[in-house]
Amino acid sequence: MLRIVKSVLFFGLLWLTACKQSPKSSQEMNENTKDTLVYQEPFRPQYHFTPASKWMNDPNGLVFHKGIYHLFYQYYPDDIVWGPMHWGHAISKDLLHWEHKPIALYPDEHGLIFSGSAVVDVRNTSGFGSTDNPPLVAIFTYHDLAKEEAGGTDYQTQGIAFSLDNGDTWTKYEGNPVIPNTTIKDFRDPKVFWDDSSEQWIMALVAGDHLQLYASANLINWTYMSEFGKEQGAHGGVWECPDLFELPVAGTNETKWVLLISINPGAPNGGSGTQYFVGDFDGTTFTSNQKEEKWIDWGTDNYAGVTYNNTPNGERIFIGWMSNWEYARDTPTEAWRSAMTLPRTLSLAKIEGAYELLNYPIDGVDTLLERQTKTVINFSKDKIGNSMELSNGAQSEIRFETSSRDFSIYFSNDAGEQLTLTMQGNPKQLLLDRSESGLVNFQENFANIQRMPMANLPEGELEVRIFLDASSLEIFINKGQYVMTAQVFPTEPYKTYTLGYTGVDFHMNNGIIHEVKGVW
Repeated sequence: MLRIVKSVLFFGLLWLTACKQSPKSSQEMNENTKDTLVYQEPFRPQYHFTPASKWMNDPNGLVFHKGIYHLFYQYYPDDIVWGPMHWGHAISKDLLHWEHKPIALYPDEHGLIFSGSAVVDVRNTSGFGSTDNPPLVAIFTYHDLAKEEAGGTDYQTQGIAFSLDNGDTWTKYEGNPVIPNTTIKDFRDPKVFWDDSSEQWIMALVAGDHLQLYASANLINWTYMSEFGKEQGAHGGVWECPDLFELPVAGTNETKWVLLISINPGAPNGGSGTQYFVGDFDGTTFTSNQKEEKWIDWGTDNYAGVTYNNTPNGERIFIGWMSNWEYARDTPTEAWRSAMTLPRTLSLAKIEGAYELLNYPIDGVDTLLERQTKTVINFSKDKIGNSMELSNGAQSEIRFETSSRDFSIYFSNDAGEQLTLTMQGNPKQLLLDRSESGLVNFQENFANIQRMPMANLPEGELEVRIFLDASSLEIFINKGQYVMTAQVFPTEPYKTYTLGYTGVDFHMNNGIIHEVKGVW
């Protein structure tokens, strides 16, 4: 969620400008951004969320209220690199088409506004609203850069704010911070939810390299309950952006709790990544018997993702930041920087005897698909190299079913650039090679080949689904059992995709190519 700029002078100058701003009206913002909303810049995603301009990272405050999905996010309105953090804001009725809103939360005397969550206080436990007009309450981390520069360890605290007009305007609680900090260097990213069983608010908060859980009756007064993770999971870097929720296990009467924890560095393919744990929560303590590390996405570009509170039918909908701290500030965009993943539905299944967290594009994504090209391919080893045209390689979805396990897919353009995916049956894994995919030299590790082990992939027919946008690739194997997300920067759209096979024979059933409509 952060990369701190170690400069008091830098902070001081920016602070004076940030804190003295007043929120712009929607009309003013629309006037100021109407040209960039055309979204025609090089590498600008056409069906993924991006800010109209400037820097963006973590999704924050994901909540549904009165027919509106809110997407808040870490935002710096004055540059395309990380700076004093605000909460940007956008709204949607379908999680696909977004309207930009004025900045929701600005830095203040307590510090910068780092990541957090938002809830609908239906019971008005906070007293900020009424039962007829329950408040939206945002819970976030304050980061006091002056205290950090002075060498203290108490520079991150937790604050709250409330809105009585469905997120259009916000009032910060006058008693902030609601959770002080005295000893922990990294103490941040509160994710809050209402727990029906204990009838109280639960806060998941990261503290260095582990999770802490707090409880509250009113969102204001918080009591520490328990911790998790000091000796479980990946610990190659700082823990960030926790999320704790319950899911049914598909095809059973069982339910389990899932904990998401982002970590930077320490991801399996370098830099940032998000791991998960499956276990149990008794209202006080989360426990898990999980021994191995599990990752919601094996690609390098899905980080700090969290899920929506208060969804209409209890769906668990996830959005992640589509970047990586190894090179987030160096990617070759100019007007804006960073995008969000497609919104994904999370589900829990037991596959090959193990609990697996699946993440798969929400059903609404299908409404963006058009211009079907159906392909049915069967060829043997002597017919390698079947190529197909992409009507719009910058906005395409490719899907097919196959029981084959040894094949490659090559996306290429007239500039000689190529993006390669290779599935292997022994060992079971998927390789993503973007070393020749386009612009790659802006950071030394960007061109590294990414590897996704798939040890629990079942035998038989499976679905492969691939989404290409102007500067991203999302791959879903077996309905989201295994997922890879990666940025790519081709200098012109990929024009063809070619299949190559290294086994005895190959078949593809129900192969379809769609063009994906833009959402702006």
